[in-house]
Amino acid sequence: MKRHALVLTAVLVLAAGALSGQSLDATYPAATWARVATPGSAGYCQAGLDAVTAELKGLTTTAMTVVVGGRVLYDYGPQDEVSYLASVRKSILAMMFGRYVEAGTIRLDATMADVGMTDVDGLLPLEQTATVEHLLTARSGVYHEAANAACTGCGSTAGDPPGPRGSVTPGSYFLYNNWDFNALGTIFEKAAGKDIYVAFEEDFARPMQFEDFRLEAQRKSRRPRVSEHPAYHFYLSTRDMARVGYLMLRQGQWDGQRLLSPEWVARISTAVTPVGDMHPDNLREGPFGYGLLWWIWDGPWNTGVFKGAYTGIGAIGQFITVLPALDMVVAHKTRSNAPSAVTRPQYLQVLETIAAARGCGLPVERPGQH
Repeated sequence: MKRHALVLTAVLVLAAGALSGQSLDATYPAATWARVATPGSAGYCQAGLDAVTAELKGLTTTAMTVVVGGRVLYDYGPQDEVSYLASVRKSILAMMFGRYVEAGTIRLDATMADVGMTDVDGLLPLEQTATVEHLLTARSGVYHEAANAACTGCGSTAGDPPGPRGSVTPGSYFLYNNWDFNALGTIFEKAAGKDIYVAFEEDFARPMQFEDFRLEAQRKSRRPRVSEHPAYHFYLSTRDMARVGYLMLRQGQWDGQRLLSPEWVARISTAVTPVGDMHPDNLREGPFGYGLLWWIWDGPWNTGVFKGAYTGIGAIGQFITVLPALDMVVAHKTRSNAPSAVTRPQYLQVLETIAAARGCGLPVERPGQH
């Protein structure tokens, strides 16, 4: 019992430091990630991590990386394999907007009319009043068809719009909408004056020393007869996905360089749409609200190890998750040709299994527990 109490105390101290924005053992990867010497030195038990492995073997997970305090605690599968991130691309774009918003190059209150945005057959007058921020929060009310589907088996929106085009006041209604996200890529490229992938390489991949990023591996998907705005797909390795999450965990700081402001990190990772206002209705069952292109643990789910947590989510099983209470980042991917997806509930269970490895299996607090 005494050993468990000491481990739990150490974990709580680490968590308190992470929540205050100060890690007691902050470090940054250079050309490669350093590893935790032993799980026990970070407050985790090998038996608990073995349980994570057993769980992943029952899923279609390609690879996963777990970083604690800037070092790899656990990894699974080929860490260098580059593949499709699906909608995690959107969370990355939210980060990319930061320096341009703060420089005044992009105004969040600029309307579609202000930035000269249109599309095949034009936008309706009400749609032209949607702002850049409305698009970043998936609240634009612009239900023009997108160049790609918003999710597997659905159309441009993940759920039915509440009315026909031109009937929804921008800012009034959350609906996950790929037109918003793809149009943001066009807005970004206009403002930056360069291709989105070149900007990512210059602003993030190069200064953060990504191990596997290749400009030529990135590619967009287009349906110009449907929409002028292509989907800007990203292709990264799991260990480089972990660097993306780690920059967010460290509030935009990277080994002495300020790549994002802490204010922008906080803004994009704070819920704008609370879980109780999500659409379609099944999303109100939790645990996520929505910020600026990031999914946020919200309401009764924003507690314990998920206090202050947020994640990027992509189809089939792509996730970049930031858990400040554990000073942890988890990057997970599933190949796009996998026989089945790793679902959100399955991935959430994996996160709980990781958390349960702290202190040799101490239980994970769930909503409603005291």
